[in-house]
Amino acid sequence: MSAERPILPPVRLHSEAELARDALAAPLFVRAVKLARWAGPDTRVGAGGELVEEQLPTAAEHLGLPADEEGAAYAGEAWRLAVDTGLLDVTDPEEGELPEGSEDTEAEGTVTAGESLALLTSGSPQDILGIWLDGLDAVHADATAPVLDDFADLVGEDGSIDFDALDWDPESEAEFLDGVLGNLYLLTLADNGAGEGPVPLPALAASMIVPDDMGEPTDDILEQVSEAMMRLDDQFRLLEPIGIVEYQPVDEALMVEEGETADASAAGADEEDVTRYGMVKLTPLGLYGVRARMLEAGVDAPAVGDLADKGADALLDGIAHYPEAAARAEIQLWLAGRGPQGAVAAAAELLAAARGTDEGAPLRRLNCQQALALAGEEAEPAVRAVLGDQELGGLARVWLAEHGASDIPPPPEAMIFWLAIDTIAAQLDADGELDELQGLIEGLSAQHSGFFDKVWRVDHPATGAVLEAMGRLHSDKKAAKDARKAAFKARSRTGR
Repeated sequence: MSAERPILPPVRLHSEAELARDALAAPLFVRAVKLARWAGPDTRVGAGGELVEEQLPTAAEHLGLPADEEGAAYAGEAWRLAVDTGLLDVTDPEEGELPEGSEDTEAEGTVTAGESLALLTSGSPQDILGIWLDGLDAVHADATAPVLDDFADLVGEDGSIDFDALDWDPESEAEFLDGVLGNLYLLTLADNGAGEGPVPLPALAASMIVPDDMGEPTDDILEQVSEAMMRLDDQFRLLEPIGIVEYQPVDEALMVEEGETADASAAGADEEDVTRYGMVKLTPLGLYGVRARMLEAGVDAPAVGDLADKGADALLDGIAHYPEAAARAEIQLWLAGRGPQGAVAAAAELLAAARGTDEGAPLRRLNCQQALALAGEEAEPAVRAVLGDQELGGLARVWLAEHGASDIPPPPEAMIFWLAIDTIAAQLDADGELDELQGLIEGLSAQHSGFFDKVWRVDHPATGAVLEAMGRLHSDKKAAKDARKAAFKARSRTGR
């Protein structure tokens, strides 16, 4: 294998302007911005930065929410996001300003507009996305926080909190949720983007719990999957308002107390309807956000356009194992960056980068051929300049023939055989479809009489390996045997 394969396929992201608009439209972000603009000198905040309880109903009404317990909860959530993202700056009271005998928890601070608030109107899309990513981090932290059924049970007689009793590991909780989001990201990009539909929550939970080599899951594993589903249901309900996912929650009729039985007729849905168990889908903004978190964690998560400003060598190596559509899009962006006037220079740069005798060179040349096909007729002078080159002359003739040129000089026999070996070596490295590879092998060997009597003499680093592969894959037994004999001769000739 030549180029290091990326862990994940490349993602095709929306433009930063589109993503910034999506971020500004995320419901929780919208509420946070409204509260940030509503807050003033008379706004009362606690020492921890939270909006005091008495002001929550007013804040809820400002957001168009009912001034009840639920509305106050939404307002408090939006307020926390405004503080966490820098839309608001909260200043704690100075120690000397506290009333005599008062506790810190009773003190009130002051609030002013934060620097981030002005950036929403004067900043760039990148600025807005940076603020939104801070908000995503905050919501992610909330989603992985412990669920407290009865907080009073955790408070000791001295008022201290027994954190050990929580049985909560923040790192493992965050790692699990990131793993789930990573799997959802991968499923979204599966089959060249064909997996963009919603994913059933049970399948997503199982992807984290059930071992790959397990046949029928045990009862213990199924119970763990069920528990993970319920936890993920809570977490996706929290994550959806920040715009990262579209989520259809678990049907509440399925959430019965332990020992009870769900009544499918009362739920009004078929028990086999998987959508009742929750469906989740990453939004375009979610793809951006999850990728940003993965990059921060050191994960190789490429995006189409990453190579647009790189050299031709980085382009040809970078797209080595991209899906076809993504490779094509990356090449088009790379060529567009050089403009029509730079077509000849771009083609020459691609051809120069395609040279080499290293293991990855055949696949680079195959990618170069694909790139030149997209470069258009303007590339012809650069292509004609390499007609005499042993490594590039063959692909140059193919390009000219595809573009209807009539004055193509015939290739020397040695170049024909060299190109055959190079083409098969590239396809072997690309791990293409077996049927296509087999067809290529049989087609190339059938084009020339006595192919295996001559091809073993080709001075190409991959000759022996290619002939061995032909011996394995050729459907004709005699031809396969001839290929194996030729491979032995090639190995003996080079001493490899």
